[in-house]
Amino acid sequence: MKTMKILVLPVLALLFLSSCVSVRVVSDYDKEANFSAYKTYAFYKTGIDKAHISDLDKKRILKAIDAEMSSRGMVKAQDPDLLISIFTKEREQVDVYNNYWGGMYGWGWSPWYYGGYGPGWGWNSPAVSTSTQGSLYIDLIDAKNKELVWQGKGVGTLNNTRNIEKKEERIREFVTEILQQYPPGNNSK
Repeated sequence: MKTMKILVLPVLALLFLSSCVSVRVVSDYDKEANFSAYKTYAFYKTGIDKAHISDLDKKRILKAIDAEMSSRGMVKAQDPDLLISIFTKEREQVDVYNNYWGGMYGWGWSPWYYGGYGPGWGWNSPAVSTSTQGSLYIDLIDAKNKELVWQGKGVGTLNNTRNIEKKEERIREFVTEILQQYPPGNNSK
């Protein structure tokens, strides 16, 4: 029993840490693009208007992008080098856990087992958990030739929270993690 406890603790710690993975990020880019030539940007309203999220969340995302781009020395301009667009996808993830922990007769058979539970301390009650898995795409488009030159995608669990500060923090986290991949070859993690 003591050996089992010793083995269970590291496994639980690993599961906890893996569940805390904040945002999984991938990016893709045009190898022919000269990223050092891009110094200014503007938001591509047509693309942003198509994003299926609330206007308040759009503002939060754009504000976070603005802060990230400014921190990299890029300047917002009327005649930009890059146009920035966003879009989102989300899906509901449902997890079902079977919580049968055995009973008086060990794992499995019991003559008093009637569907949900037996006379011992073993329970067979499934637990259901739901979370929203969201994806945020940030597209950087060459303003002169209107071609996509870079795309970053962040995937993570969205915290359905009523706390606005936590929501804004989560959005900033998504944007920061995605834009760490820009420009290509930037390994500032």
